[in-house]
Amino acid sequence: MDSSPTSAPDSGKDGLVGVSLRQPPANVDAEQALLGALLTNNRAYDRVSDFLTGAHFANRINGAIFDAIGKRIEAGMLADPVTLRGTLENSGLLDEVGGMAYLARLLTSTVGIINAGDYGRAIHDAWIRRQLIDIGENLVNNAFGATDLDGQDQIASGEEQLFKLATDKGQDGGFTGFDRALTSAIETAEKAFRNEGDVSGLTSGLRDFDRKTGGLHPSDLLILAGRPAMGKTALATKIAFSAARALLNAAREKGEGVQPEGTVAIFSLEMSAEQLATRILSEQAEVSGERIRRGDIGQKEFDRFVRVSRELTQLPLVIDDTPAISLSAMRTRCRRLKRTKGLSLVVVDYLQLMRPAVGTRPDSRVLEISMITQGLKAIAKELEVPVMALSQLSRQVESREDKRPMLSDLRESGSIEQDADAVMFVYRDEYYLQQREPKEASFESSEKYQAALEDWRRKMELVHNKAELILEKQRHGPTGMVPLYFEGEYTRFADLDTTHEEYRR
Repeated sequence: MDSSPTSAPDSGKDGLVGVSLRQPPANVDAEQALLGALLTNNRAYDRVSDFLTGAHFANRINGAIFDAIGKRIEAGMLADPVTLRGTLENSGLLDEVGGMAYLARLLTSTVGIINAGDYGRAIHDAWIRRQLIDIGENLVNNAFGATDLDGQDQIASGEEQLFKLATDKGQDGGFTGFDRALTSAIETAEKAFRNEGDVSGLTSGLRDFDRKTGGLHPSDLLILAGRPAMGKTALATKIAFSAARALLNAAREKGEGVQPEGTVAIFSLEMSAEQLATRILSEQAEVSGERIRRGDIGQKEFDRFVRVSRELTQLPLVIDDTPAISLSAMRTRCRRLKRTKGLSLVVVDYLQLMRPAVGTRPDSRVLEISMITQGLKAIAKELEVPVMALSQLSRQVESREDKRPMLSDLRESGSIEQDADAVMFVYRDEYYLQQREPKEASFESSEKYQAALEDWRRKMELVHNKAELILEKQRHGPTGMVPLYFEGEYTRFADLDTTHEEYRR
């Protein structure tokens, strides 16, 4: 067997030894050829500067020369062996490779400016391979106990590193030409026009909300907040279900067998996937969730239950009920879903139950929540999908006479309202009024009690089955209140039709 350092031993219990003896991927010839091209013609720099830096070079001296060349070019100065002489000699950088004679050697390796991009990409590809080796070595070392992270966190950390490397765009963000920006704006306006001016984004399933917002837009972070029992989860589930159904219907309109272009992902940190599915099933089958759990349903209802469940299995809707999921794990799973099935909407229920990225230890709870909201906004921008995160409200709401929420009521707000593109509150006056039902013992006479009871009933009738979605902040449009219909038996929200006697669903 070849005993040279570059050959790997046969696989076995010592198989990793062979990996450690191999030389890391590098293309020094490409590095020298590119540097020679840059020194000969500075215009070659424009072909690689968007994605290549000195850190990508396997040979650190070559990388330092590349950075020195780039620094002069970006300052509008000539970069050639003569102008670089002072900088490189004073730094002693070239002493290891024979001094300035090394630059003369580079000139002999010159390639044409047209080939500079290809050489740059070869250098970048070798760098990616070296990063993969480093990540793999870290995974092995951590698995042997070099870190305090448990197995699941190690998986999340490894996935985060891999997907960060896979989606790393280097420095190719740059400027967007105004003509391209205008084209995107016109396409958005055209989409709204085709939808009769109501929705340019993904529909929420709520007519009046879509009219006010234009739907759910890519890269937006939306915060839906409310006190317990207001129906935050029910409303978010309604929006997620409606968006998934819209994606399915759009695919069916294109032809049989066409798959939806995206998926709706719900991260349910409080309820299990089964509980969330039961809630959606209850709403769509119009069978009380409580009766479903007890099994108190007739044959006719059960048949409807089964029929609806078959329809729901077609929806591009997925649920992740991992408790206390970390921001990094959520980002990794969203990236994977977008790459494999497409991603159109992310719903998080709710953000106070999340953990920040693996390895971070914020000094305070407010800072921790700020890191989470900033991370959710980053996910929305990176994956170009709307992210809706549910949030709790502080108890100070209960101490006011008017219990309608305000921005200052956001619990551990930190940067929640700052990072969010839209902040909305769900409020039901019926819930609070129900708790103020008059008690006969509190009145001096039966007449006063009956009068108070009648007044209470009149007020209850006015707010019965009604809810408010208060749009307190919207970065791209108006604020205000959207009236909604709420059916407590099925925990169902819908449009409130005030024109007809019956509510439109």
